Amino acid sequence: MSVGTIYGVGLGPGDPDLMSVRADRLLRTGRHVAFFRKAGRAGQARRIVNGMLHAEAVEFPMEYPVTTEIPVTDPGYNAALSAFYTECTDHLRELAEAGEDVVVLCEGDPFFFGSFMHLYTRLKDVVPVEVVPAITGMSAAWTATGQPVTWGDDILTVLMGTLPEDMLADAMQRSDAVVVMKIGRHFEKVKSALKQAGKFDTAWLVEYASMPNQTVQRLADAGAKITPYFSIIVVHGQGRRP
Repeated sequence: MSVGTIYGVGLGPGDPDLMSVRADRLLRTGRHVAFFRKAGRAGQARRIVNGMLHAEAVEFPMEYPVTTEIPVTDPGYNAALSAFYTECTDHLRELAEAGEDVVVLCEGDPFFFGSFMHLYTRLKDVVPVEVVPAITGMSAAWTATGQPVTWGDDILTVLMGTLPEDMLADAMQRSDAVVVMKIGRHFEKVKSALKQAGKFDTAWLVEYASMPNQTVQRLADAGAKITPYFSIIVVHGQGRRP
């Protein structure tokens, strides 16, 4: 019996029209489809592909045991996720060893801060795994602002809002262009870091980039708020140009 392949398929930032031709083909022909989601939720990746899956596709939702319930520094957080990824890996491996191909839905690009990477490292030496790259959420975000994000020799730094404020401010100050992801409840901390770095007044906040409910505004106009998970802050570089 031939062994099946696990496909980590990048869906792009949210608009199905921004998927690659290969991703579209795999989605429409795949008989086994796996995707991550928070317990009790439909899952953003699954929502993106509504109406695109094969009528006989068998779906395998992979529900995170924890998200923000406990701090990432708590040993229990890593232990719970490690066991979860191992369990998901075992199921996908069994399907592949039975000769079945599996499409794993990945928001954005599979190799850019995605959960699929934790499956990939566990599967790549055991069964065939192929990765389909995609447009990242940050690319959609800076495009939504209507301005180029980097020019000439600009240094672009991508930061997670979960980092300590002093680390954020230091990295921002040493960069020309900045992208901040995973903001959520860290919104005020990120704003404070941008102010320390002298980049607050030129920052933009993009929520749900490329999705129907996309919003784009200067960060200074956003006020105090709770930003959704799919939020990205962009500071554009102003480097060398002809």
